[in-house]
Amino acid sequence: MTKTVTLRLNDKVYNRFKGLAECDNRPLSNFIETAALRFLEELEYVDEFEMKEIQNNKSLNSGIKKGLRDAKAKRGRFA
Repeated sequence: MTKTVTLRLNDKVYNRFKGLAECDNRPLSNFIETAALRFLEELEYVDEFEMKEIQNNKSLNSGIKKGLRDAKAKRGRFA
């Protein structure tokens, strides 16, 4: 079920969003929703370079694997 949200924008920001929405041939509300979701996705996920860095960090991966084993065996403190 959709929800209605009221958003207060100054004229400069409103006109910028409106112009970008028109360029994309979509309603203003859809443009703002899509932009917000894209922003959140960028915050939640790592990019390919950061993922390579994580995958190549042997110490980090060793600790994660140990933590998983401990969690499955219900060892340690879980807060």
